[in-house]
Amino acid sequence: MTSRALHVIAGRAFRSGITVEEEAAISPEKRKPLREVGRGPTVATSAERMTDFLIVGGGIIGVALALELRRIYPTTRITLLEKEESCGEHASGRNSGVLHAGFYYSADSLKARFTREGNLQLTQYCVDRKLPINRCGKLVVAQCARDLDGLEELLRRGRANRVPLEMITAEEARRIEPRVKTYERALFSPSTSSVDPTAVMRALVSDARGAGIDIRTGTTYLGRRRDGVRTSAGDVAAGYVVNAAGLYADRIARDFGFSDRYCILPFKGLYLYAEASAPTLRTHIYPVPNLGNPFLGVHFTLTVAGAIKIGPTATPAFWREHYGGLRGFRLGECVSIVSREADLFLRNDFGFRQLAISELQKYHRGRLVQLASAMAAGVRREDFRQWGRPGIRAQLFDLKSRRLEMDFKFEGDDRSFHVLNAVSPAFTCSLPIARHLTSHIVQRVG
Repeated sequence: MTSRALHVIAGRAFRSGITVEEEAAISPEKRKPLREVGRGPTVATSAERMTDFLIVGGGIIGVALALELRRIYPTTRITLLEKEESCGEHASGRNSGVLHAGFYYSADSLKARFTREGNLQLTQYCVDRKLPINRCGKLVVAQCARDLDGLEELLRRGRANRVPLEMITAEEARRIEPRVKTYERALFSPSTSSVDPTAVMRALVSDARGAGIDIRTGTTYLGRRRDGVRTSAGDVAAGYVVNAAGLYADRIARDFGFSDRYCILPFKGLYLYAEASAPTLRTHIYPVPNLGNPFLGVHFTLTVAGAIKIGPTATPAFWREHYGGLRGFRLGECVSIVSREADLFLRNDFGFRQLAISELQKYHRGRLVQLASAMAAGVRREDFRQWGRPGIRAQLFDLKSRRLEMDFKFEGDDRSFHVLNAVSPAFTCSLPIARHLTSHIVQRVG
């Protein structure tokens, strides 16, 4: 291999976070268009309706996967379908904007593996693209003596995951944030920050279009056909289908013979925003979470502009896009989801009954403010009046074990690949998890 070729490979490897050796090991055969290695569609009505890779879902995972596929297969046709008029209209554009550090997750999980790396990569991406970022850090506080063991466990996980993390005294915590309230000790995470998720999505979509990826917005997946998929804009013949459809990932996967033991449970998240006149904060403040479920509890979040919000809720939603009113309502979908939630409530699988009751209470502004006031001084109900835009968390439920999936989950074969569970911190993990998922796609295509 020439020195120039190695230089080009090294440059791509640096941008994607993989080693030069891993990049060089990808065979030229695997870099060819799928139609050149016998994997492309055999029937197509027109060039515009044929593609080598078809990605369903224009959230951050779908767009990041498209960019990774373009890096590996520079001459293929790559098409991304998004049913909304722009990408990132659901979870990716409605998330908190927090770049997590990676200390919540057990060391054997994909979340632990990719959160720290994703934090570094997205931080550098924002710096390179001159996107706004607020490097405010995070305090995790104890509210009673029982929480001290939780702090120790988080510190142990952080060290196992090689995440910068420090156990500090209550006095040291108040030097970082004078308003913070904690019992004896706290954890400080200096690498936790905030970004503008909409700005990040716009930049990634711009990168994808600049790389020649065909992004078709306003185009809804309708079903599978023999050599591709049916869409609201006509049939598309595809050599390989990648499903990154978030709230509908399980339904699309079943069209291809996958997700037989999984279904999506939607949870609605809401934040309360502080008035501009409210006392300020210097850093995020989080409680010690219940590590038995994937939610982090009510906390203070600083936006990229320094605004304060408290939340979120994690209320069971009644249909997949249950943002408010009857938007996205489908009767059959509502009946199916409500029946599933009623069954979970009666059986109390994974403590669902207590979770549902406690989360419903957070719809009352006073309850949300009360929970937040345990972590910071000077928190007044009158300072928190405005609800933010709701988001829906697409949480995967294992029908056999009857538990929520805590980690990323994916399935696939030599015709399709399905990202079934890409919940928080998927935004933080998006760049390295896309690289990891693409390596699995390469193996299946090969």
